[in-house]
Amino acid sequence: MPDHFYVYPAYLTGASRAAGRRVAQRQTVRADVTLEEILSAVKSLGFRGEIEPKQYPRAPWKGEGRVKVMKKSGVTKEAALRQLAAALAKTKPAH
Repeated sequence: MPDHFYVYPAYLTGASRAAGRRVAQRQTVRADVTLEEILSAVKSLGFRGEIEPKQYPRAPWKGEGRVKVMKKSGVTKEAALRQLAAALAKTKPAH
C-alpha cells in the first residue's frame, strides 16, 4: 500500500461526482481553491504534503496540479478528505 494519496482540487469543489468530487455536496468549497490553500489546510491538520505539477486525468487541460499527502496511521483517505474539506470551508465556503 502506498504511504501517500493525492488531492486534486476537483475532489473538493462543487463539481459532480462524475467530474471527480469525492466529498458530499454540502462539504464542498469554492471552485477557485488553490493548491497552496489545500497544502496549507493539509499541514494545519497535521499531515505532511507537497505540491506536484501533475494534472487531473479527467481534466488535463486545466493544468491545476495536485497535492501529495502522506498518510497518517488510522486515518483513511475518505476521512482525511472530509477533514480537509471542513478546514477549507472555514476560509472558502461554497456559498
